[in-house]
Amino acid sequence: MRKRLVYLLAAFVLVVSGTVTIAVVASPEAAADECFTWNRNLSQGASGADVTQLQIRVAGWAASGENISLDGAFGPATTNAVKRFQAGYGLGADGVAGPATFNKIYELQDGDCTPIHFAYSEFDDNCGANNFNGGKVSAATAKENIRRIMWQLEAMRKKMGDRPLNVTSAFRSVACNSSVGGSATSLHMYGQAADLGLSNPPQCTMWNSGKTAGFEELLGPGYPGHNDHVHVGNKASRFWSAPNC
Repeated sequence: MRKRLVYLLAAFVLVVSGTVTIAVVASPEAAADECFTWNRNLSQGASGADVTQLQIRVAGWAASGENISLDGAFGPATTNAVKRFQAGYGLGADGVAGPATFNKIYELQDGDCTPIHFAYSEFDDNCGANNFNGGKVSAATAKENIRRIMWQLEAMRKKMGDRPLNVTSAFRSVACNSSVGGSATSLHMYGQAADLGLSNPPQCTMWNSGKTAGFEELLGPGYPGHNDHVHVGNKASRFWSAPNC
């Protein structure tokens, strides 16, 4: 089982007509998860690796034009992202990540820490790439970068009414990027970009949704070479362009 519940046994002693009865019942404690389990509530001011793990999963709930830093420091931007995540899933939006928030995250992720609607296989182009090798960074780093993008796309998907997204290109090896005519500085070679092909959400809907999903690079209809897909990426500086949107 990917998810499991940890139970505590509570014993109650009942006296009925002079007879002592022992009743043993199971009461649920906190949920645990195969991927990552949080063991404390997190709120503004907290810091640590568990904060970073939370930031990865709420990165797609940033404010418009904002990018959530994966720095392990629970600041105002993380607080507000948690609030939006909570509101988006019908939880109490107080900005404090506790059992209800973590249990929702557990529901949304698979054992390899990817969101349930996406898989690494969708993000590893096969024109020269093999298990995220051959890019500008190590395979492990490329996979971590892609995992962040997956969670951002999971947020986009939710905000667009749970509409599926069609990933047509993501990580590329250097050879793959060259063969498809990609830019020499393409984020794809770092696992920091994904292209979304034509699907149920209109292109401009996807492009606009990317503004509140923490993406610093957004290219769409009207930008050269992007009339048949929307490009989303993570970088240090912002560049958004889709003249037809």
